[in-house]
Amino acid sequence: MTGRHFLQIPGPTNVPDRVLHAIARPTIDHRGPDFAELTHGVLAGMKKLCDCSGDVFLYPASGTGAWEAALVNTTSPGDTVLMYETGHFAKLWGELAQSLGLETRILPGSWRSGADPDAISDALKQDPDHRIRAVCVVHNETSTGCVSHIDEVRAAMDAAGHPALLLVDTISSLGSVPYSHDRFGADVTIGCSQKGLMLPPGLSFNAVGPKAKAAAKEVRRARSYWSWPAIEAANRSGAFPYTPSTNLLFGLREALAIFDEEGLPAILARHARHAAATRAAVAAWGLETVCNSSSHHSSSLTAVMFPEGHSADAFRAAVLKTFNMSLGNGLSRLADRVFRIGHLGDFNDLMLAGTLSGVEMGLALCQAPHRAGGVQAALAHLQKSLI
Repeated sequence: MTGRHFLQIPGPTNVPDRVLHAIARPTIDHRGPDFAELTHGVLAGMKKLCDCSGDVFLYPASGTGAWEAALVNTTSPGDTVLMYETGHFAKLWGELAQSLGLETRILPGSWRSGADPDAISDALKQDPDHRIRAVCVVHNETSTGCVSHIDEVRAAMDAAGHPALLLVDTISSLGSVPYSHDRFGADVTIGCSQKGLMLPPGLSFNAVGPKAKAAAKEVRRARSYWSWPAIEAANRSGAFPYTPSTNLLFGLREALAIFDEEGLPAILARHARHAAATRAAVAAWGLETVCNSSSHHSSSLTAVMFPEGHSADAFRAAVLKTFNMSLGNGLSRLADRVFRIGHLGDFNDLMLAGTLSGVEMGLALCQAPHRAGGVQAALAHLQKSLI
């Protein structure tokens, strides 16, 4: 098909040309002085982006690897972790914890809002022996478009007087939704490259606070690839304990430069503006977002409930075939009931207008019940916010 493919899934996201060009540089010696300078620079940049005064450890892995790294460095087999199920990815993280020999207590959620701090506080109050080692929360649930208020979760944990660690998944929120490791009171922040960081998949990280670092010294399990002490020791000289994703680190340096140039406040405002315009379109179409709590709407993506009795997957297939645009699918209990619009990373007004035009034309093409005018509603919002 002519023209560029519209990749509007919530990740992997579009990669800026300048980041692609940086990745395409010749590979260098990962034990030489130039690479050590690169390592120190990107680690400092990631600490700034996370607002973390502690350490950041980078892994050649996807976000799933960062999940595992956070757990194996802070828990021992038989320990208990508390998971709030905000959606498909919170559910997967809980399953990963179980596979590591952890007792996983699940707090069920509606999948239509973020985590409930009061429910977490109540669960911790019912644990007087402090068997719960960590509380795990997904900041931005990619399957539903719902954000959890991590600062409120931290306050609820403190009010319960419980010493559990707070592990936070920022895989689809960092750089797109306001977040601060230090101010929000996280002990471990988890993230990866292919969402708001505007990189291909292949890099993930743990940002680690002092309480988590102390807890890692007490862990009773074998660790190798994910070991914080091993990577910390190597990072001191700008190296890694194994071969890192050398060229992706060039791309990360360029992506961090983009963050510095635009400024994080402006980037977050841009994401919020595009998300609000998208929700205006959904409302004008007469459709419903999965997130039904106005205070929990995501700036990274919008998940849309498809009309009852119609196939969201058939709609997505028609949009891909006819307009060369990829939309995110519904996952787990939302399969074939939902489509997801990614509006994060390297994204602007005209890209959003094109995306929503493709959605509206697709709704008409599939004869899905809706009202016309969603694109115009989004454009009106964008124009108003420019004044």
